[in-house]
This record gives sequence, structure tokens and C-alpha cells, in this order.
Amino acid sequence: MTGIIIAFPKIEDARKLKSVLVRSGHSVTAVCSTGAQAVSHADGLHEGIVLCGVRLPDMMYSELADNLPEGFELLLMASEHVLEECAGSGCLSVAMPLKVHELIDTVDMMVQTIERRRRKRKTIPKKRSGGEQALIREAKELLMERNHMTEEEAHRYIQKSSMDTGTNMTETAEMILSMMR
Repeated sequence: MTGIIIAFPKIEDARKLKSVLVRSGHSVTAVCSTGAQAVSHADGLHEGIVLCGVRLPDMMYSELADNLPEGFELLLMASEHVLEECAGSGCLSVAMPLKVHELIDTVDMMVQTIERRRRKRKTIPKKRSGGEQALIREAKELLMERNHMTEEEAHRYIQKSSMDTGTNMTETAEMILSMMR
């Protein structure tokens, strides 16, 4: 689930925003009054959204955005006049006075974007190290030599055994090598 952190100088304002978001079905991870607290909470999460005002007691929104870990987006909340001055900052924004539906729609959109990025990252295959590739190649060569398999058949055998045993291909290749040597 996407973590939401709310950082406002007045903790009461942050709690009111939390209440609005929770009523709309969002889970708020933390409520704080300084940028350092927001960054600290964000460091414990993989990704998320930070809602904040322009000025916190210890930093401006731009400093907060720069200090957030990768995978976090900032939602700036301020008056129209202040948002005009902040144009081009790369942060999404919601104008004050707050229209609840605009806030909810914006947060929903940000959550969907983060979740889409997460799904896309999961589909990217992980790169094997040279040692892992060498182990798999050695196991394939052994299967090809002893069992008269083609390279494709040996690869499929390792792949299927890996899925059947719930181990990765490198571990399966290690098992094959230890059993057949």
C-alpha cells in the first residue's frame, strides 16, 4: 500500500487532513510538523506521497522534495497566489481553500501512478550475475552431455524444476550439479 505522510507546521491542520483522507479510504502513515520528521518517516517506506505546505518550521517544500527518497512524490497545498510563485517546481499542487473532492481526486491519481510504477518494476526481470549465469550454463551443459538434451530442453528442464521446487534457477542449477557430479 502507498504510504501517505502529512507534514504541516500546525499539527491540528495535519490531523484534519488525515481525517479527510482516512474517511475517503486512504491509509495515512504519519502526521508530523517538520520536514525532518517527514523525511525520517519516508526513509522507512519504499514509496509514497508527502502532503505539505510551502513552509515548514525547518525547511521549505522544495528542500523537502529534494530530501525525499526515490519513489516519493510531493503534493503541495497552498493558496492560489503562492502556488503561482511555485509554478515549475515539478510538484503537484492543490489550491487552498481546500475543496475536498479536488484533494481526494489528486491523491487518488498519485496513488494510481505510484502503483502503476510498482507493477511495471515487478515485470522487469532481475539481472543474473556472471557467476549465476555460469552456474546455469554449467548445469545445462551437464544435462546436455549426460541426458542428450538440446540446450533449449536443458534450459526448460532447469526452469520447470525451479518452478516445481519453488527455488530460483541458480539454486536449481546448483542442486543439479551437486546431484550429477
